[in-house]
Amino acid sequence: MRYILGDLLSSVVAWTSFNVARYYVGGRALYEFASLSSFMTSKMVLLGEVVFPLLMLAVYWLSGFYNEVFRKSHVQDFITTFFSSLTNTIIIFFIALINDVILDHRGTNYELLLILLSILFVFTFVVRFWITKTSNSKFETGEWKYNAIVIGANKSALNLGHQLSEKDTYLSYNIVGYVPVEGETCTDNDVQLYKLDELDAVCSQYDVKELIVVPSNNQVASLLDIVKSLYRLGLPIKVSPDIYTILVGRMRLSNLRGEPLVDISSCGMTEFEKNVKRLADIVSSFIALILLSPLLLIIAIWVKIDSKGDVIYKQERVGYHCKKFTIYKFRSMVTNAEADGCPALSSENDNRITKLGQILRKYRIDELPQFWNVLVGDMSLVGPRPERQYFVDQIIKEAPLYSLLFQVRPGITSMGMVKYGYAKNVQEMIDRFRYDLLYLENMSIVNDIKILIYTIKIVITGKGI
Repeated sequence: MRYILGDLLSSVVAWTSFNVARYYVGGRALYEFASLSSFMTSKMVLLGEVVFPLLMLAVYWLSGFYNEVFRKSHVQDFITTFFSSLTNTIIIFFIALINDVILDHRGTNYELLLILLSILFVFTFVVRFWITKTSNSKFETGEWKYNAIVIGANKSALNLGHQLSEKDTYLSYNIVGYVPVEGETCTDNDVQLYKLDELDAVCSQYDVKELIVVPSNNQVASLLDIVKSLYRLGLPIKVSPDIYTILVGRMRLSNLRGEPLVDISSCGMTEFEKNVKRLADIVSSFIALILLSPLLLIIAIWVKIDSKGDVIYKQERVGYHCKKFTIYKFRSMVTNAEADGCPALSSENDNRITKLGQILRKYRIDELPQFWNVLVGDMSLVGPRPERQYFVDQIIKEAPLYSLLFQVRPGITSMGMVKYGYAKNVQEMIDRFRYDLLYLENMSIVNDIKILIYTIKIVITGKGI
């Protein structure tokens, strides 16, 4: 809230200051006002005092600045603030200033833009610098601490916990306790120990902010099982860089201060990209549901006429951070396709698929209701396909790295779907998973767009790539 209110205040002051400079530098005659006060109280300027600060806040949110507000670095603040100010300057120019362009004084036009950029950046950065400095000083003095739990009670875990708890460290952790994993015995009687099944209550009681996983050498193989059990808590899961390298073969370092810990509960996209991706999901799914509503109605009627049963098929899937949700599809199989209670995947000549279902599945039309899942945040347009818990458990036994996919929201379409298609058994699910893991390590807005283009090709042709 400090950052938001600070940005709002600096935006209002910056825009007011720019309007003063705009009046004098841009030429009084351009605006046809007799005095500065008449210019500042005009409808045009007063409307801008409301609209543009809010617009600036929207850009600041989109930049990802508000995603992580604690333990920021001044360098990070400087870079983010500069590019946000530059973006706001360009937007404001095309909305409000383009009609002010003085044809005979090109240098004056550039001067106004430079003044706007400078004012926006200076006012915003000064306020942010003060808030960040105040916040970081409280961490450095130990007034504020990050409550954390160390998963592991081996020698390495205890050493790291003591190191993070030192008062003179920048990160200023408060280690609430340690959780011994299978095969571990803690030799330090002075530390607080918890069990894995107690974590929900402990994290809630102590307002835990991070989980730090430090396995012993003989537990690296079971590390992913441990991580999978922690996703449900919805907290950042940190590991040391050497362990992360073992898991995925590459790492990204975003903070040069303090102990080098890598968050494996979040994908490698920047905060800006995450916000753009989510905003694109919301806007696209909303527009799709509106524009496709006549088609959705026709398909619903067709499904009802084609065979007996509900129009929409609902099924529980495992999603972001292992949280379960209900996925929606147009029913493409006969009712009670799994009457024996045993989950079963479909095959190419599956007699459970209805005649209409063959068409719906070939062109991926049965997936259209999932735009609702995207809109409410269960899914994304692009991301690994979600599976049922029954199959997730089998996949993880054979391919433990599958647990890493829970870092991101599942998607309507994915690299695995466009490159591989539907899977008929668990082994094919594992084969398809390799493409999703490749996507996870190369997530970007550009790659999402490519996957969507290939998905459109599949919808049109009924074939993968």
